[in-house]
Order: sequence, then structure tokens, then C-alpha cells
Amino acid sequence: MEPDRVVLLEPSGRKHLVVLDRETINVPRIGVVRAETLRGSIGRRWRIGNRTFLVLTPSVRDKVETIRRRAQIIGPKDAPSIVWNCDVKAGNMVVEVGVGSGALTIALAQAVGPTGRVVTYDLLKESLDVARVNVGDAGFEGRVEFKRGDVRAGIQERDVDAFVVDIPDPWAAVKVGSDALRPCGHFASYSPNVEQVNRTIQALRAGTFVEIRSVEIIEREIVAHEAGTHPSFAPLGHTGYLTFARKVLDTF
Repeated sequence: MEPDRVVLLEPSGRKHLVVLDRETINVPRIGVVRAETLRGSIGRRWRIGNRTFLVLTPSVRDKVETIRRRAQIIGPKDAPSIVWNCDVKAGNMVVEVGVGSGALTIALAQAVGPTGRVVTYDLLKESLDVARVNVGDAGFEGRVEFKRGDVRAGIQERDVDAFVVDIPDPWAAVKVGSDALRPCGHFASYSPNVEQVNRTIQALRAGTFVEIRSVEIIEREIVAHEAGTHPSFAPLGHTGYLTFARKVLDTF
């Protein structure tokens, strides 16, 4: 099957996602390219003018790294942990609270597959507009429904498999998440500071949730060269804290 998207990788590591939906495409900062030429160059070196690229089939990480950003995103260090800990898989229904720029939305849409569904909420029309474009560029528009509204006031969705929250007061959405989740469904929240974590955990403990835990994921690159191999000297940057829980009908 011919690819409908490619990634152009520069020697610097910069990436450009190109949607091959027309015969000729004007790629920002690169120029006009022919879709057929790119389709025939998968895995190969490709030149335009004096610039050189590798033409790749896009991974979900490529799609997230090339999105238009309106706000800080949940990136490739934390998103896989959310997918794993919430057991998100093909055919699932997921509610996301706080779409941001749509980075996590893309990861969730990839995980639920063509038979699954992601419903994502945000208060800001501007965020929904940016995320809708990014999800469409990633090829997942048919899997995601965008809704504008305050989830803390309640939602209609029920029996969802996972409820994922990225808002300043995630504790305010815990009761709504409990009502929306199926028995044994998974709750997750992403928070930049520990006070948010504390209040969220208190709200989870007040409900019928088990396996409540919070983690911070530290990732350090290993540098390998001829002189030897060692951990990168770059500082370990903080992204956020992930809180997980599982809804049940009875607690111990």
C-alpha cells in the first residue's frame, strides 16, 4: 500500500511531516515537491536544491514531534506510560480532558486503532482548532471527536475504558471520571507540580479507586563514541508527574 504521509529528516535531526494528498505539495521551509517522487524515495536520500533529506515512513513519535504547538505537550517520554498504564488498546474508547496541541491525542488515537474512539475535551476553541489540524495531519481524524466544554460540570460518555486528564485541577474531574469509566477502567492525570498530585490522590482515595500511584519518569540518553560510552551530561529535565488509578465498584 502506498504511503499517504512521509517524514523528511534533515541531517540536523529536524523533521518535516508531509501529507501526500495532492500531486504537488508546497512544504513550508522546503518548497514544492511531487508526491510521487517522495513515495518512490522511501528509505532513501532525497535532494531539493542544495538540501538533503532522508525520506521516512512516519512513526507515531514522528507525528508528535512535528505537530504545531500551541502549548506544552505531553511528549514521547510520558505518553507511552499513559498508554501502557491505562491499558489502551485497539477498539477502546478513551476520554481525554485538556487537548492542548493534540500530542497525547495522537498517541491515544494510534493505540485505539481504526475501531476505537477518542473523545477529547477542551475549554478553548483555539486549542481544539490546533489539535484538530494536528490529528488530521497524523491521519487519525476519523478516530477522534473534539468537544468544547467544561468536563468538571459532567459529560455524557459512559463505560469508557480510560479517562485521561491534563488540566490545572485534575482532582476536580475525578468524580466525573469515576462516573464515566466502566468497572476496572483506568484513570490517569498529568501534573507539573506535586501539590496537584497530592490533591488528585486525595480525591481518588475518597472514591472507589484502587492501585493509586504517581510516578515521575526520568530519561537519560547514553552517548557512544570512539573514546568510550557514558551517560549524557545534559541536565535531567522535569516534565510532569503521572498519577494512575483503577475504578472498581467496591474497595477493601
